[in-house]
Amino acid sequence: MTNSWTKSDWRRKPRVQMPDYTDAAALEAVEARLRRYPPLVFAGEARRLKAELAKASRGEAFLLQGGDCAESFEQFGADTIRDTFKVMLQMAVVLTYGAKVPVVKVGRMAGQFAKPRSAPTEVKDGVELPSYRGDIINELDFTPEARIPNPDKMLQGYMQAAASLNLLRAFSTGGFADIHRVHSWTTGFADEDKAARYRDLSNRIADALDFMTATGMEAEKIDALGSVDFYVSHEALLLEYEEALTRVDSTTGATIAGSGHMVWIGDRTRQPDGAHVEFCRGIENPIGLKCGPSMESDDLKRLLATLNPRNEAGRLTLIARFGAGNVEDHLPRLIETVRSEGANVVWVCDPMHGNTIKSASGYKTRPFDRVLGEVREFFAVHRAQNTIPGGVHFEMTGADVTECTGGVRAVTDEDLSDRYHTACDPRLNASQSLELAFLVAEELSQQRQDQRAAI
Repeated sequence: MTNSWTKSDWRRKPRVQMPDYTDAAALEAVEARLRRYPPLVFAGEARRLKAELAKASRGEAFLLQGGDCAESFEQFGADTIRDTFKVMLQMAVVLTYGAKVPVVKVGRMAGQFAKPRSAPTEVKDGVELPSYRGDIINELDFTPEARIPNPDKMLQGYMQAAASLNLLRAFSTGGFADIHRVHSWTTGFADEDKAARYRDLSNRIADALDFMTATGMEAEKIDALGSVDFYVSHEALLLEYEEALTRVDSTTGATIAGSGHMVWIGDRTRQPDGAHVEFCRGIENPIGLKCGPSMESDDLKRLLATLNPRNEAGRLTLIARFGAGNVEDHLPRLIETVRSEGANVVWVCDPMHGNTIKSASGYKTRPFDRVLGEVREFFAVHRAQNTIPGGVHFEMTGADVTECTGGVRAVTDEDLSDRYHTACDPRLNASQSLELAFLVAEELSQQRQDQRAAI
């Protein structure tokens, strides 16, 4: 980055999608406490993730990024973390088999507390109140008191993130992530009658694992089979929190955001001269950048130069979110922009945010077929452009929720009210997430066949 940058420079830039705290003294007290707290992640971990993302940019790895739309304080618990981690491991095994490259596993966890909103206020029964912006800012209850931004919530967010990371690190290395155990869970899904189309791929994975065991490649002997690297990420939206947890790496002198291994800039906060871009340009972490239909080529050029001036592989991930039916209208021009700049990026598909609709029953939902449709369009464009689809980015949970319609278990509009638990946007449930992994694996396998045929 530049020698003149400091972690508080964003305060002199235009800010959007951030709360206006009414008690400046209380805010400063919270920031002061956070500045004394240990970082949640460490510089070496962030550098290792950047190196793995560099491989994804070259097609030597594939990024799986997933987790909650917005983490909840009320629903926080060990089972919630375990179940989402478990499904992501299952997805990763399936994707690894399809892609024949390592899968980089990044959770939307341990920090995904704040959410941008389409409007600053909302109206219910004629009453207008500030919008809910995530548990780290205000509360979901529709009362004037609940919607006041409370800086103390940042302290609760930090503690929950620290506890989540503690458990995730234990799960990653303590035997829970053994690849044979993980695939045994997946076999149960593929054995269901409605998931029969995935049984062949599941059986082929099982055969490969049996062969590995027969040759002596067991988790007890090979650490890579019994443990995983798992990283966390979130949208860097609440910049007071981000700044307070930013640290200087004592070994390199680089500035690291200590709130998460990877942070991203949302489609609503990516103004080239805005506060969020200003903050992110100075940290050494891998950065994600959401790219929606309104992303202009000139803005993308400026953002490429600002966020990755050294053109470092693995530094910048472009997360495309256009909506099913719109990918071909927008992605090719952004690919051409990146190509014209000679920029190193990881191309990732977010098929969730462009496919949100209001159901007949009044719930926000995302039809599974539209989510899958955008993924397929993303791969098709990259095949046509001879570029590398580097990963996928899902809002999902390990819980058996009914928030997105469709999938092998055929969640219907009438089912949405059964277990609709999200505080913000609808998430894929465990079954839908795993089904999507099988379908993405088919795309990756086809891509590999096309590459072989072209040689």
